[in-house]
Amino acid sequence: MSLGNHSFVTEFVIVGFPGLQSEFYGLASAVLLIVYCCTLIGNIAVLILFATHNILHKPMYIIILNLVVSDVLFSTATLPKIIARYWFQAGAISFFGCFLQMYLVHYFGSVTSFLLLIMALDRYVAICFPLRYPMIIKNSTIHILNATAWIVAKACPLMLVIRAYPLPYCDSNTILQCFCDHISITKLACTDRAPYSFPAFVTAMVVLLGPLVFIIFSYCSIIVAVLKIVSTKGRLKTLSTCSGQLIIIALYYLPRCFIYLSSNIGIIFSNDLRIVIIMLYSLLPPMINPLIYCFKTKDIKQTLMKRFKKSTAP
Repeated sequence: MSLGNHSFVTEFVIVGFPGLQSEFYGLASAVLLIVYCCTLIGNIAVLILFATHNILHKPMYIIILNLVVSDVLFSTATLPKIIARYWFQAGAISFFGCFLQMYLVHYFGSVTSFLLLIMALDRYVAICFPLRYPMIIKNSTIHILNATAWIVAKACPLMLVIRAYPLPYCDSNTILQCFCDHISITKLACTDRAPYSFPAFVTAMVVLLGPLVFIIFSYCSIIVAVLKIVSTKGRLKTLSTCSGQLIIIALYYLPRCFIYLSSNIGIIFSNDLRIVIIMLYSLLPPMINPLIYCFKTKDIKQTLMKRFKKSTAP
């Protein structure tokens, strides 16, 4: 079918987990609501700590602040609709609303990828060039890099939406996913998907692998620098400053790369398993990250301990 004005679909219906029985809808919505509430509470707590303690106004914590904002916005763009789908059976979403959600999903995912690159850059300079760190990594520099990440990340998701929006959607409007994304939407188009899926795959790989290549390089350099430290205690202390970031990076990149690559090399998952994996790597990190910040980041951990001691003091 040619790419004319053949879109008869005026709204899409988000199915969520196709194999989930109706008697478990209440449980599913409750679990997703708990995830959303925990995400909001944890990340807002980090925002409050940053706003009320000047000791946290440092480059690393400014990066974390931006990650917190991205996580909250991503969860807010995705979770309320799927919660409503299972709680109120309100799975319908307007044609425009679905593409807006698609843009936001890919945009905040891209922002997070670039912010993790900046985080790796911060650790790379701090460990490999410690004497030059105060001159290279300043608050003003980090603000510029963060702003650049938010601006540059707009390009790829916008391209995906611009290419997908005019496609003819004239048959099914059922999205087998918990939110609107590029793959789930373009599968419904009444046209050959290949000219659109491959550029989207390349775009995803650029957004994922571009930052990931630098992150791998930076942490390889960090390992080399750490091995040059004579004392074992010094090595462990230096590595401990990277442990939290490594966990966050692994949670973000490993499952995404696995899903993207597996779908393009012929590894087939059931719809439910694939959606479960996507939901796990999309929604658990925003909920878990505040705990990583609090327990793996020295200044935040100390700030929390001081506040806890004050609140429990007689």
